Amino acid sequence: MSDVNFDLSGKVAVITGGSRGLGVEMAAAYANAGANVVIASRKAEACEKAAADIQSTTGQECIGVGFHAGKWDDCDVLAQAAYDKFGKVDILVNNAGMSPLYNSLGEITEELYDKVINVNLRGPFRLSTIIGERMVKEDGGSIINVSSTSSLQPSKNEIPYGTAKAGVNNLTIGLSRVFAPKVRVNCIMPGPFLTDISKAWDMEAFEKRAKTSIPLQRGGLPHEVVGAALYLASDASSYTTGAVIKIDGGSAFASA
Repeated sequence: MSDVNFDLSGKVAVITGGSRGLGVEMAAAYANAGANVVIASRKAEACEKAAADIQSTTGQECIGVGFHAGKWDDCDVLAQAAYDKFGKVDILVNNAGMSPLYNSLGEITEELYDKVINVNLRGPFRLSTIIGERMVKEDGGSIINVSSTSSLQPSKNEIPYGTAKAGVNNLTIGLSRVFAPKVRVNCIMPGPFLTDISKAWDMEAFEKRAKTSIPLQRGGLPHEVVGAALYLASDASSYTTGAVIKIDGGSAFASA
C-alpha cells in the first residue's frame, strides 16, 4: 500500500481572498507543503504582506497581487501575473467572497445584488475558465472552490450570498466534467468559522446557539480547513472530482 501524498513540492498555487481568514491559512499550508504561492485579494498591500510573511517563514516563493473577484478583467490580470511569474498554475483556490448585511430584502439594491453575485460566482467562473483551460492544455491541476453552508440553508440575512454560493456548488460539478480528466474540480463548503469576520459577531449569542444547533457545539478554527485544502490540492485526492466537502461541525441539516 502506498503512502498518502500531500506533498506540493514544485507546484504553484493561486489563492483568491488569500490575505486573511481561511485564505491565508490555506496559503501558508500550501507553502509549508512545498508550493510557491500567489496571494490575491482587493488590497494589494495586505496581499504583499501576507506573501512576505509566508515566504519568510517557509522559504517558498510567494507574491501578492491586487485583485477584485467581481471584475471580469481582473481575472485575466491575475492569471497573467501568475503565469508571468511562475510559468504555470497547478492549484487554483477560488476563496474570495462577500456577504454584506442588509435590513430587509426590499432594501437590497440592484448594485448590491450584482456585487454579491459577481464576487461570489462570476469571478470563480471566469478565473476557473481562464486557468482551467490552460491546465487542460498543459500538465493538469486542481481547482478548489470555496462555498458555504448558506448555499444549503441560508439565514434570512444571506439570501443573495446563499444564492451565489449555491451557484458555486453547481459550477464545481459542471467544471469537473468540462475539464476532466486532466483537471480535478472540487469544493470546500465551510460552516461558521472563527476568523477575523467573526469579530463582528455577538459571540455570547453565537456560543449559546452553537450548543444546540451545531453537533460539535462550536465554531470552526481557521486551521481546521487545512486538512481538506491539502487533500484536494494534492495527489491524495487523485480520484476525487466534483465533490463538495462540508466542513461545518455538522451544522447544515442539523436540527436547530
